[in-house]
Amino acid sequence: MVEQGTDDGGRTGDAEAGAPDADRLTTREVAERLGVKPETVYAYVSRGQLSSRRGQGGRGSTFDAKEVEALARRGRREPSFGAETAIRTGVTLIAENRYYYRGVDATELAERYGYEEVADWLWTGELRRGVRFTAPEETLTAARAAVAALPAHSGPTDRLRVAAIAAAVADPLRFDLSPDAVLGTARCLIPTLVDALPPAGQQHRGEGRLAWRLWTRLTARTPDEASLRALESAMVLLIDHDLAASTLAARVAASARAHPYAVVSAGLGAMDGPLHGAASGLAHRMLADVLERGSAAAVVADHLRAGRRVPGLGHRLYPGADPRAQALFARLESIPQAARALEAAREVEATTARHMPLHANVDLALAVLSVSADMPAEAGETVFAVSRTAGWIAHALEEYTERPLRLRPSGQYNGPRPPRPLP
Repeated sequence: MVEQGTDDGGRTGDAEAGAPDADRLTTREVAERLGVKPETVYAYVSRGQLSSRRGQGGRGSTFDAKEVEALARRGRREPSFGAETAIRTGVTLIAENRYYYRGVDATELAERYGYEEVADWLWTGELRRGVRFTAPEETLTAARAAVAALPAHSGPTDRLRVAAIAAAVADPLRFDLSPDAVLGTARCLIPTLVDALPPAGQQHRGEGRLAWRLWTRLTARTPDEASLRALESAMVLLIDHDLAASTLAARVAASARAHPYAVVSAGLGAMDGPLHGAASGLAHRMLADVLERGSAAAVVADHLRAGRRVPGLGHRLYPGADPRAQALFARLESIPQAARALEAAREVEATTARHMPLHANVDLALAVLSVSADMPAEAGETVFAVSRTAGWIAHALEEYTERPLRLRPSGQYNGPRPPRPLP
């Protein structure tokens, strides 16, 4: 990022000396014409979007007026969050087909630790073995009552959003944004979201590890240890994934100093769509279709014939295989009940690879888990949302230390120019 207030030669650019050529503009004039700050002009230079040269006397920079006008017409001005075009974060790094939480390989964390342990470590930097999250009884009662009042056809994200709102109303201290208070909220909110969901089978007490309680909300089947570990691994793998749409929404809310419940609600709102959190449901239905028809080729052909993408394949951040899918597939291989769904997923990947080099992503791996455990198609969405809540909290903790309202871009107006007659 170009240092604020300096030109590409390192001299201060605010004090433009001498009169520039008639067809040259000063930094301040360019900034006014483009509707940006002077430091953003220098950012355009560093990206090659504008060229500059020394002003008369060798001080400051000047810019070609025609080039500036062309940039304005093309509408290439990048929306910036204050003076920034990128959001600094120390939560997740994605590089070379791997991803890391706080510099540690996320797939290795999923192999060795439970969800609550990794979430708490991500927030605090301290690993506490055996840590458990529990919901206050008053908060849980309010959340359950709110969820129970929803129509029967309500989706999982609907229930989680309502539970988060009810939990917020039950917490009069929710506006305390000190780190300790936010951590306390997070450790209560996540189990509230899980325990407020209606049980899939017989009623279970809200005790024990969070993954087991979530399992009982997704299927009536009693889990073996391998299945439970697969679910818990999926939860760890899904905690965060850099600035996905829902995480950006959560950070914007935190930038406005929304309390943690509202931050999570913002993330859930952005996640509620087929291109983000609900993508695993599409993959689930596809796998179920493959198992019913006995042919991955026929199902893939139907998707391609209809002009639809094959669900569960490809990810724009991974040119190769999605490491989350690889890690979860490895877990699922130890579960006999998952063998057919796992084989179907690999058939889908192999069939599609004949025409396009796409690898399985985490949505397809989630679908294998949900299909093999007799979970509904929306189960992957629930796992995704509950898991990602820990990541949203981690980003909120970061954002609360930044300048308030810094994530407020300026709009680029392209409507009729005023003055216009009164309608």
